[in-house]
Amino acid sequence: MSGRIAIRNLRKNFGGTEIIRDLSLDVVGGERHAIIGPNGAGKSTLFHLVTGLLQPTGGSIELNGEEIAGLPPHRITRKGLCRSFQITSIFPRMTVFDNLCVATMARHGDRFGLFRLARRARRVNEDAEELLELCRLRPVRDTRAGDLAYSEQRALEIAMALGPAGDLILLDEPTAGMSADESRYIVELVRRVTQGKTLMVIEHDMDVVFSLADRISVLVYGQIIATGAPQAIRDSAAVQEAYLGEAHA
Repeated sequence: MSGRIAIRNLRKNFGGTEIIRDLSLDVVGGERHAIIGPNGAGKSTLFHLVTGLLQPTGGSIELNGEEIAGLPPHRITRKGLCRSFQITSIFPRMTVFDNLCVATMARHGDRFGLFRLARRARRVNEDAEELLELCRLRPVRDTRAGDLAYSEQRALEIAMALGPAGDLILLDEPTAGMSADESRYIVELVRRVTQGKTLMVIEHDMDVVFSLADRISVLVYGQIIATGAPQAIRDSAAVQEAYLGEAHA
């Protein structure tokens, strides 16, 4: 299955500070894989390296057997990787539908500068309509994105991450700042839209992690200290000591 990630001996230094330290990780195609760890562990840095926003100091990142370490983000996206960010990144003055049109242009090689032309293109419109249905955003189709409720903005961002139609989706704290009801809404959405795809997700809400992930990797001080099924991670004394704490034992 596509959407496989193989990371070997990955390193990232900022000056003399080592943030990612000889990290190796395999994510199987089609699985939902959570990355957890304390603040400052290097989780977002890892995502930046995988998506090309940062260049590694050393090591290898393979997507479906092809080396992508050091490639620019747009080339990695074209190879089937899509990402959302911890901070909501949408076009607040544009409608939900127009946001999705921009996101789906990447499927057809269209650029933002060609927006007015591409906006009228049938294939872009059809793809945007499909995302509206998939993410259940049709009721707010013509609403300005900046006027949406926070959970709806996050749902829109997830829909936009699906725009390039990749096999690997990276989500950075999709439920951050949400109520329990909003979190359940986003978890259900993530389950639905990642069917048949590979998901890597950074998340601090342990209820979300244990209910969503097939496997979990624990990142501490730039290194993976454990990878396993949710129950194995929950029961790990080393993980409890390093991150989860006795309250989660």
